[in-house]
Amino acid sequence: MTRQLLGGFILTVALAASAAAQMPESPDAGAAPVGESWQTLSPAQQRLLEAFHGRWDQLPPARQRALARGSLRWLRMSPQQRLRAQQGFRRWRAMTPAQRALVRQRWRYFKSLSPEKRQQIRAAFRRFRQMPIERRRALQRQWRSMSPQQRRNALRTWHPRRR
Repeated sequence: MTRQLLGGFILTVALAASAAAQMPESPDAGAAPVGESWQTLSPAQQRLLEAFHGRWDQLPPARQRALARGSLRWLRMSPQQRLRAQQGFRRWRAMTPAQRALVRQRWRYFKSLSPEKRQQIRAAFRRFRQMPIERRRALQRQWRSMSPQQRRNALRTWHPRRR
C-alpha cells in the first residue's frame, strides 16, 4: 500500500470517529442528550475551544462532547503527535467531497469487520510502519506497478503473519 493510502486509512479512522460523535442523537434515545457545559471544561480546553465560546450552548450535545474529548486528546499529545494530526487535518481539508465520501465509506467498512479482522489490519499496518523505509518504498512501487486485477488477487491471497 502506498503511504498516502495508509495515511489516509489512519486519518479515516480518526475522522470517522469524530464524525460519528457529531451525528445527531437518535430520536428514540429516551432521555434528552446531555452535553458538556462550558464551565466543566478546564482552562486549557477553554483556550483551545475559544472559537466556540459564544455559541457553545447552541451546539448539539454530541458536538460538545466530541469537541471536549478532542481537546483532551490534543492536550495529551506530544508536539510530534500534534504535528502529525495537523498534517492529517490539512490532507482532509484538501480532499474533494468525493474523496471524503470514499474515506467515510472505507471507515464504515472497517467498522463492520469483526474485531479480530480489524486487529489483524492494525497489526499489519504496524508491521508495515516498522519496516525500513527502503523496504516500504519497494512495496509501494510494487503495489503501484500492479494492475487492478493483480491487486485484487494479492489482497484475496494475503494472510497476516501469525504471531
